[in-house]
Amino acid sequence: MLTILGFAMIATFLVLIMTKKMSPIAALVLIPALFCVAVGQGAQLGDYVIEGVGNLAPTAAMLMFAIVYFGVMIDVGLFDPIVRGILKFCQADPMRIVVGTAVLAAIVSLDGDGSTTFMITVSAMYPLYKRLKMSLVVMTGVAATANGVMNTLPWGGPTARAATALKLDASEIFVPMIPALAMGLLAVFVLAYVLGIRERKRLGMLTLDEALAREPEPETVSAGAGGTGGKDRLRKGTAASAGGTGTGSGTSASGTENEDADDDEFQGLDPNRPTLRPKLYWFNAGLTAALLTAMIMELLPIPVLFLLGAALALTVNFPHMPDQRARIAAHADNVLNVSGMVFAAAVFTGVLTGTGMVEHMADWVVGTVPDAMGPHMAIVTGLLSLPLTYFMSNDGFYFGVLPVLAEAGAAHGVSPVEIARASLAGQALHMSSPLVPAVYVLVGMAKVEFGDHTRFTVKWAVLTSLVVLAAGILFGIM
Repeated sequence: MLTILGFAMIATFLVLIMTKKMSPIAALVLIPALFCVAVGQGAQLGDYVIEGVGNLAPTAAMLMFAIVYFGVMIDVGLFDPIVRGILKFCQADPMRIVVGTAVLAAIVSLDGDGSTTFMITVSAMYPLYKRLKMSLVVMTGVAATANGVMNTLPWGGPTARAATALKLDASEIFVPMIPALAMGLLAVFVLAYVLGIRERKRLGMLTLDEALAREPEPETVSAGAGGTGGKDRLRKGTAASAGGTGTGSGTSASGTENEDADDDEFQGLDPNRPTLRPKLYWFNAGLTAALLTAMIMELLPIPVLFLLGAALALTVNFPHMPDQRARIAAHADNVLNVSGMVFAAAVFTGVLTGTGMVEHMADWVVGTVPDAMGPHMAIVTGLLSLPLTYFMSNDGFYFGVLPVLAEAGAAHGVSPVEIARASLAGQALHMSSPLVPAVYVLVGMAKVEFGDHTRFTVKWAVLTSLVVLAAGILFGIM
C-alpha cells in the first residue's frame, strides 16, 4: 500500500505543477500532508516535517549564502571576462546563443555547485533571449542538462555518494567514466545546436544592430536577479561586452537614453555599473579559488564556507554599511524564493521518508528486476537511475537503493564499481527534479514556470542520460 501511495503522491504532485493547478511551493507542502493523513500517520506529520527541515537546513543555508556570495561576485565583475567571451561568440544568432548557453553552463559547472551555474548563466544569457524573443525554456533546459552531466564531477556530489555508499575510491568510479561523460556533454552541445537551429528558423537571423533596435517583451514577474527589462539593457551590456568588434550600432555602453528604474537588473553585463571593483579583481578571483579549493578539500562544511565567503566578500568590496545593505537587498528576492522552496521541499522529502514510502518504493523497484537480468545489473542500474534519481533525492538513491542494487549485481558477478559508474547515468535528468533546490534558482531567475521547464526538459535530459549509459556500455566501462 505504501508503495502505491508513494507513487501516487509523486504523480499527483507532478500533474498539479505541470498543469499549473498549484504552485510548486504549495504542492510541495499540501500534497505530502494530505497523503500523510491518508496513510494514517497524520499525527506524526509534525515530526516528519521537522526531520525533513533539519536534513535540508544545511542545503538551504548553503544556497542562501551562495546566492549572496556569487551575486556579489557577479556585481563586482568577476565573471565578466567569461561572459564577454561567450557573448562575443553569440552575437545575435539564436543558434550561437543556445550553444553559448550550453558552453557557459558547462564551464561554470566546474565549481560543482548548480545554483552558481544557473545564476551566472541566466544573468549572462537572459537579456539576449528576451531581446530576441527566444524561448526561455530552451535556455533553462539546456543549462540544466549541461549542469546535470557536469554534476558527476567527484566534488559535485553523486560520485562521492556512490563511493561512500559502496566503500570505493571516487577516482576509481569517475576517471573511467570520463569518455562516457564526454559523450554526454557532446550530446548536450548537439542538442543545443539543434534547438538553436530551430530557434533561428522560427525567429530568423538578425544583425547585432537589429537586435539592439528590438523592444524586449515586457516583464510581469520579478524574481530577484530578474525583473522588468529596461529598453537599453542589451545595448549597455551586449554592445559593450560582445561588441568592440565593429558590429555595434554606434551607441556607447554608457550613452543610453531614458534608462528605466529597473536597469540595475542583470548588471552582470553592464561594463559601467557602479558595483564594479576592477582594482579588487584578483582579490575576488583568489577568494573564489580559495573557496572552491576548500570545498573540494572539505576543510569546512560548505554552508560555513559560503557564510564566511559572503561576509568577507561584502566587507572587502563594500566596506560601507549602506552599500552592503544594498547588495544584500538586491539578492534578497532570490534568497527568499529559493530558501522557501527548499523548506517546502523538506515537507515532501520528510513525509516520503518518514512514512516509509521511499523504502517500499525502492524495494518494489528492485524486486521487479527478473533474475535473468542479474548478469546485466549495471545496465539495469543505469536505467533505474533515471526515474529513481528524478523522484528521489541523491541521498535516498545512493545510500538507500544503490547498495541493494550492488548486492544483487555481486550475486551475479557484477563488480560494485560497475554498478557505481552506471548509477551516474541519470544525473542529466536529476538536475531538473523538483527535489533539487538549485532548479528553483534556474526557473526563478529565468521567470519560467516549473511545469513548462519540466515538460520541455525531461525528454531531452532522458535522451542525454541514455547517451551516457550507451557510451559507457560501448566503451566497456560498465
